[in-house]
Amino acid sequence: MTKDKQAAISGVEKKAALIGEVADCIWDYAELSLQEERSAAKYCAVLEAEGFTVERGICSIPTAFSASYGSGRPVIGLLAEYDALSGMSQKAGSVEREETVPGGNGHGCGHNLLGAGAMAAALGVKAWLEQTGNPGTVILYGCPGEEGGAAKAFMAREELWRKLDAALTWHPDDVNEVVTGSSNSCIQTQYHFTGVAAHAAGDPDRGRSALDAVELMNVGVQFLREHMSDKARIHYAITDAGGRSPNVVQPRASVLYMVRSNHVAEAVELQKRVDKIAQGAALMTETTFEKQFIDGLADTVTNHVLESVLYENFRELGVPAYTEQEHAFADALAKTYPGSDGLPGIGARYDGEIQDQVRQLRADAGHAMNDFLTPLYQGEAFEPGSTDVGDVSWQCPTGQIHVAACPNGCPGHSWQKVSCGRTEIGHKAAVHAGKVLAAAVVDLMTQPELLEKAREEFAKRTAEGYTCPIPADAVPVVPD
Repeated sequence: MTKDKQAAISGVEKKAALIGEVADCIWDYAELSLQEERSAAKYCAVLEAEGFTVERGICSIPTAFSASYGSGRPVIGLLAEYDALSGMSQKAGSVEREETVPGGNGHGCGHNLLGAGAMAAALGVKAWLEQTGNPGTVILYGCPGEEGGAAKAFMAREELWRKLDAALTWHPDDVNEVVTGSSNSCIQTQYHFTGVAAHAAGDPDRGRSALDAVELMNVGVQFLREHMSDKARIHYAITDAGGRSPNVVQPRASVLYMVRSNHVAEAVELQKRVDKIAQGAALMTETTFEKQFIDGLADTVTNHVLESVLYENFRELGVPAYTEQEHAFADALAKTYPGSDGLPGIGARYDGEIQDQVRQLRADAGHAMNDFLTPLYQGEAFEPGSTDVGDVSWQCPTGQIHVAACPNGCPGHSWQKVSCGRTEIGHKAAVHAGKVLAAAVVDLMTQPELLEKAREEFAKRTAEGYTCPIPADAVPVVPD
């Protein structure tokens, strides 16, 4: 590491206790998407105390914020998330399923660590800017509702990300790697059907069943599945079945749909077909319906230039090291789920040579924690999941990394992830992610040719233009 970068790394290390404290606070709060009042307030208070200029409620989203430091260009954004998941309450550091609050929330995707690690990077860059006096601005964006609100996409509708020269982020995972490839775009819509109540035996002819409409809509979408892209997905959940009385014709019923496709423009078109099926179901049952847009987000646009910058810094910094006790915990936790013997990382799924290397690295590790960096992979890759980081990547060059915060093969959105989120294993991941991202920001701020190349690649990959999945009149809402 250069002397300049050491200033940033040291800036992160000096704040390690604060980073862990914030991660644990957010873990304790465990607030759901778009309801992260205490979490956002905690970040804003800490960042103001650390000398950042904080703006609350950006883009008219109450739990979103920005915290900036420095002046002039380049302007680099760091993305923080902090929402939890319902039904994921879990005791920290346990290898057994133990709810702390029955039916409560928990950080099953590690966003308490994600936000703290992004904050760590901002603190490191601030320390470097203070020490060197270099021009440049770092902005930490508090992005709520990744699990069901798509705040970054709403921000993209406001063209927020276009002012950045680049954006970087990370995600807790079971592996240390640089992320590449595309993901699915996603649109969520809720359909509320209204019919006419009637006695199901005495006056069935007078009734118009909203539940029938929901069921017919589901049947129609089932037939649609044959006629859409192989990479597209459609999911649904009946959120209101109209009551518990079978002898009443249900006058109301609601269903929540999630439409995914590899490209956001395709998802928008597929969503139109689902809307038509809803119209048909209403016609068949002589009911009416209201459509409520929930959220939408785009596929990710890869940027190999930024990936290479991230990888070189990751390689120089290495990976977190673990104590015997931490290894013992991870090994025991790995026995509680299937798949702990799989090969981690994106490259191992798409490249035979990397697969062989990762297999050997796993064997050498000797424990459930992947204490190695997987080789850089920059071929074609596709992740079927969705993230609103995609919308950022359509408006500025964007790069991401994964840092191991749980044992190999640990399933996403699981109690095991929650258990790891408030341990030293999780704290180490957040601090290390902060170091890698901060070091990469220093490179981008001191080597303008890197940003120029990243921008050139970005322009080629986004030449078709960004299709925003958020309607002009939509506001962030939590589905019923």
